Amino acid sequence: MIVKNEEETLKKCLSSLNNLVDEIVVVDTGSIDKTKEIALKYTDKVFDFKWCNDFAKARNFSLSKASNEWVLVLDADEVIMNFDIENIFRFINVNNDKCVGRLKRINQYEDKYGTKKYIERVNRLFNKKYFQYEGIIHEQVVLKNKEDYRTENIDLVIDHIGYSKEVLSRTNKIQRNIKLLKEALKENPNDPYLHYQLGKSYFMGKEYREANYFFETAVLLLDNFTYEYAEDLVESYGYTLIELELFKKALSLKKYEKYYFNSPDFIFLIGLIEMNNSNFKKAAETFLKCTEFKEGKIEGITSFLPLYNIGVIFECLGFKEEALNYYRLCGDYPLAKTRLNYL
Repeated sequence: MIVKNEEETLKKCLSSLNNLVDEIVVVDTGSIDKTKEIALKYTDKVFDFKWCNDFAKARNFSLSKASNEWVLVLDADEVIMNFDIENIFRFINVNNDKCVGRLKRINQYEDKYGTKKYIERVNRLFNKKYFQYEGIIHEQVVLKNKEDYRTENIDLVIDHIGYSKEVLSRTNKIQRNIKLLKEALKENPNDPYLHYQLGKSYFMGKEYREANYFFETAVLLLDNFTYEYAEDLVESYGYTLIELELFKKALSLKKYEKYYFNSPDFIFLIGLIEMNNSNFKKAAETFLKCTEFKEGKIEGITSFLPLYNIGVIFECLGFKEEALNYYRLCGDYPLAKTRLNYL
């Protein structure tokens, strides 16, 4: 891992993996708190790297310090929740070395309704003989020979608290990211990934007009909607259009259904767009499709969230009993309980 001023979270992170790995490599990029002191309690492989505004260079330096070829990359604000060692060994032994393991990351974030969870798969386990990092920010794993590579989900779950409201305010990550991304954009003005990440940064800071500009630009520049980040780009763009009340324009995102018809998260977004365009029957049918899936990225996306919105539709149309029935199906979802109490 690479770290800087992570004394608030590093101990919890290192404690969670201390007995699971052969060695821990920590590369410090200029901490002025107790980060290095904490790291040294868990490993003697703590190295300094002079920060040069390039995350990939720091990541690759950390890889060079690992004794083994197979590496697991974590951040200091990530805590291992589940680690199936047999599954990990099987992945390493069965695969040729040009495959990347994708762990499950649970992101905690806060909105006006409380703490929520967003689940995603990220590329973190690979053989450093064949792979390295590219990108000065939001760096990505790439094969050194630039070829495409396979990925496989692994039974490793981490809890990510890095973008909670408290940590964001403490580290000012959003503004740091925007500054670095804009610098990178000067050299690569037509890179859709950089525009996407700028859009995400502005979206996280609730600056939706700026987010809209960069998301729209990224979508126009993107030539392959099967890229790992593409679905999140389209969905984030959709939620931005909803925040800006550009509901008619958001309907244009339905053309991407051919790529994401198996994603309950995308289907749910389309349901919201239909609902905001007063296409209530279509919206309800779309929300029901979400409940046919086992799980999605957003907590509740296949259960209480679509059911709640169907309840809202029925309530708006004056069908009180039908609305009550759907609200009751939402369990302890606070918004549904509020509507139940009101009705």
